[in-house]
Amino acid sequence: MLKVTRALAISAATAGLLATFTLPAASAAAAAGAAAGAAGAGEETVAPSKGSAGDPTLGALGKRAGLRIGTAVDTSALAEDSTYRETVAREFSSVTAENVMKWQLTEPERGKHDWAAADGLVDFARSHKQLVRGHTLVWHNQLPAWVTEGSFTPEELREILRRHVTEEVRHFKGRIWQWDVVNEAFNDDGTLRDSIWLRNLGPGYIADAFRWAHRADPGAKLYINDYNIEGVNAKSTALYELVKQLRREGVPVHGVGLQGHFAVQYGFPGDVAANLKRFDDLGMESAITEADVRMPMPADNIKLQAQARGYSVLLGACLVTRRCTDFTVWGFTDKYSWVPSTFEGEGAANVLDENYAAKPALDALRQDLTLAGRRR
Repeated sequence: MLKVTRALAISAATAGLLATFTLPAASAAAAAGAAAGAAGAGEETVAPSKGSAGDPTLGALGKRAGLRIGTAVDTSALAEDSTYRETVAREFSSVTAENVMKWQLTEPERGKHDWAAADGLVDFARSHKQLVRGHTLVWHNQLPAWVTEGSFTPEELREILRRHVTEEVRHFKGRIWQWDVVNEAFNDDGTLRDSIWLRNLGPGYIADAFRWAHRADPGAKLYINDYNIEGVNAKSTALYELVKQLRREGVPVHGVGLQGHFAVQYGFPGDVAANLKRFDDLGMESAITEADVRMPMPADNIKLQAQARGYSVLLGACLVTRRCTDFTVWGFTDKYSWVPSTFEGEGAANVLDENYAAKPALDALRQDLTLAGRRR
């Protein structure tokens, strides 16, 4: 997924910050394996125990806890990498289209749709009894050139957006569990992002998008999704005030998606659960939609244990929030991570390394789910 660099105003020396973290509830075997890897070449060669073949999957553990556990899916890897494909099918109870439902790919030329890759993912999910999160309908990024380079009046652009939302949702009607209807609409200071949509259509485009999506598929859950809203801050508060107003107006916004892109060198907010509770109290669903925890490379034991803590912060907050429905990782193996190409010198953001070896973060997720019990 293409992202801009997160503007987090947290400063601390990485080594000093990481040394203060409490180690997550991970197995001793995993910690020992991580330490052994760190003592080697100084790169991420950690391979903690994967557990026996009879161990429950993440999806099964999530079901016991009343939570869907999902992953974003790279459809090229799904087609070409058998280990990747088998892991997606085995471990997860929901999937998110990483790229193939974005406008740039579904309608590269005006009026000419290409649904093949997205349909293939939906069919794969259905064959493995997985639910599908649709990502994403309205975004400022990954738009087709004919939209961004065209000379349209505001009225024409509004009709173009209406047709896009309606056609895509209608195409997948009955097959999508949750849609990220509006993605990344806010700046970190709580103001609305200066996008093609805000400039031409005004802030009302957000409510319009939800109404259009609901008309096209009344059975789908509709989410507003953003990053840097995990804790209580200016951005999450602005989003909270917006959805509160939208719901007062009868706009069909059903949930808020907290992306959960963390980095070990910046630390993790301590009020994720308090933030989720605000939306819970509005009667809204919530979800962790894009969890990963990157680090400055090379990886070492301290960073890997801090990473596990970051994943636990997100999952734990979801588990204690009654209407938090699902926890999705933004990919599960470093082999296909978006992080190294976006954040120079950073990586190792997922729960499995490039060779599909488990990290302490995977053990932390498993143990958190095992200890959670049944929420519903």
